[in-house]
Amino acid sequence: MPVFMIERRFADALEVSAEAADGVNQVNDEEGVRWLYSFLSADKRKTYCLYEAPTADAIRRAAVRAGLPADVVVELTATVRPDGSLAAV
Repeated sequence: MPVFMIERRFADALEVSAEAADGVNQVNDEEGVRWLYSFLSADKRKTYCLYEAPTADAIRRAAVRAGLPADVVVELTATVRPDGSLAAV
């Protein structure tokens, strides 16, 4: 399954809770996408999330349904390691 990075920008600091994550995961399941993990910026106004999904459109649909921004959605194909080598995602 393809892997995507999603940049989300929030107007206010993000409040994180298990209840909110459960709601996002429920919507994701219905859209066929899987949230792997997210990085939260120091000011709590941006996240960088990794997802598995069949398409970028599936991620965008899930985001709309969950009430989340999806400002940038990028498909990832490889990682670059510190020694300069590439590895498939």
